[in-house]
Amino acid sequence: MKIVISEGQYKRLIETEEEQKVLRIPSLKIFDDDWYALQKFLELKGNPPYSIEGDLNFYNTEIESLGNLISVGGDLDLGRTPIESLGNLISVGGFLDLGRTPIESLGNLQYVGGDLYLYETPISEKYSEEEIRQMVNVGGEIYLKL
Repeated sequence: MKIVISEGQYKRLIETEEEQKVLRIPSLKIFDDDWYALQKFLELKGNPPYSIEGDLNFYNTEIESLGNLISVGGDLDLGRTPIESLGNLISVGGFLDLGRTPIESLGNLQYVGGDLYLYETPISEKYSEEEIRQMVNVGGEIYLKL
């Protein structure tokens, strides 16, 4: 039996296949809570897009990049870090803390399920809560000031 599909259908199949190439990581605990061990593993895999189902806590660390991270199922705490970009991050299931960071843009971020902390950031000086809600679907509160 021969099946004929259109070029548009073929493109959608290819796009779906590429979307399925997201590496799903249940928790950083698999790597003994070692972010750099995870990054080494991802490097060996060719740095694919990946998601982490649990929480990530980088509060007051020296993290500068999330790599190809596209989603976090739980909370993501980046407060008091030197991070300047969220990279490919699209969604965070819980809260997202960017307080006291030099971050100037929310990039590709589309969804935050909990609260969004933006106090003492260039973003908090540049945008109002309403403008941020137009950019990102935030399920909780948005904190622009302490």
